[in-house]
Amino acid sequence: MSISDTFKKFIGNLALDNAENISQRYGEITCALNKKFRDAESKTANSLQVGSYGRHTAIKGISDLDMLYIMPKDEWDNYKDGGQSKLLTDAAAAIRARYPTTTVKVDRLVVQVVYSNYTVEAQPVFEQDDGSFKYPDTYNGGSWKITKPKEEIQAMSEFDAQKNKNLRRLCKMARAWKNKHGVGIGGLLIDTLAHKFLQSTADYDEKSYLYYDYMSRDFFSYLKELPKKDYFAALGSGQRVKVKKQFQRKARKAYDLCLKAINAEGKDSQNDKWRAVYGRQFPAAQKVAKAAIAESAGRTFRNTEEFAEDVFLGIDIRRNISIDCKVEQAGYRPASLRDILSTGKFLNPRKKLTFSVVSSDIDGPYGLFWKVLNRGPEAESRDCIRGQIVGDEGYKKNVEHTNFKGDHVVECYAVLNSVVIATDRIHVPISANQEDCDD
Repeated sequence: MSISDTFKKFIGNLALDNAENISQRYGEITCALNKKFRDAESKTANSLQVGSYGRHTAIKGISDLDMLYIMPKDEWDNYKDGGQSKLLTDAAAAIRARYPTTTVKVDRLVVQVVYSNYTVEAQPVFEQDDGSFKYPDTYNGGSWKITKPKEEIQAMSEFDAQKNKNLRRLCKMARAWKNKHGVGIGGLLIDTLAHKFLQSTADYDEKSYLYYDYMSRDFFSYLKELPKKDYFAALGSGQRVKVKKQFQRKARKAYDLCLKAINAEGKDSQNDKWRAVYGRQFPAAQKVAKAAIAESAGRTFRNTEEFAEDVFLGIDIRRNISIDCKVEQAGYRPASLRDILSTGKFLNPRKKLTFSVVSSDIDGPYGLFWKVLNRGPEAESRDCIRGQIVGDEGYKKNVEHTNFKGDHVVECYAVLNSVVIATDRIHVPISANQEDCDD
């Protein structure tokens, strides 16, 4: 398969597989609000699909959907003076009354309507003469703020056409990278950065899938060189888009991975190297399974690795979580694994490893899961790949031991409503052969 066909299939793999269901949910919420505020039954009038879904940059697994409900102008007098909380409460009551079995919650800015694998955040707004919208903020007594999603949607549509449809595709590819590497930045920031990159170059104005390997390389090169800022100006509206987590370090890693993938063009490892950038939605090479090759060589092992895409309902990274590992051995002072790795050293056997969550920006409770993957010839010869995804026991910790040589990996997944919202990983390089692994 050519590089053009491979990237085209990749984009196809990212397409939403539940768009019809999402549209139905949008319609149900719109209908409930129209009934309350206009005594009408329309499922489409007076609402606007916004966010990545509205900009057509969402990918499979999206779990956080946004919509505006445009209030009747004559309702303004009922809410303008300190009525922000009342507006959200009234909107929530209307949705709850029509769909009593659905979970409906009031948040600071929106009404959250929670379904099995995604949440719709409905925001009642008042349209202004310039096309912007006033929305309620209930923080610190309440205030009215301005949002301009129409300008963002229009800018996305117009610029995508100017760039041979490459902007929206790049936005989707960037989301796959974000989900693969746990980059906890928002969708509007991704779209803004992709827009800024393509605005900075004419190299891809007339290019398409055949050049998406180079476009990937150049995009991550652009990201890694951006100055670290607290916010960027959104495409179209120019409004501030907050940077929740600096992304330059992981963009630098992605750039290096792109170079390796480009250098592997035409080789059996090419697709695997692109999957290291974008994850398992990038097409795998058509080749004999690794376990089958091992069996034909006279050695067998069970490929027991599990993948988050198969275990959870979706992956939609929008928060950040960090793990580290305390390394302990009798007679030695405990040390941080990340500190050890920064020196380029490997671990020796007979060490106790305690992995734990050291920071997170996730509000409220969440589920935590761990994955310990043993890699290398010794793990295979011992039939000790592991890689199962298991739930945390409630302490946000996981204890392991260094047992045999290999570059092992430990990952954690923060899960909310069966969707992975944050993830982190740490490599565990062990230098010497010792003992058996713990099953």
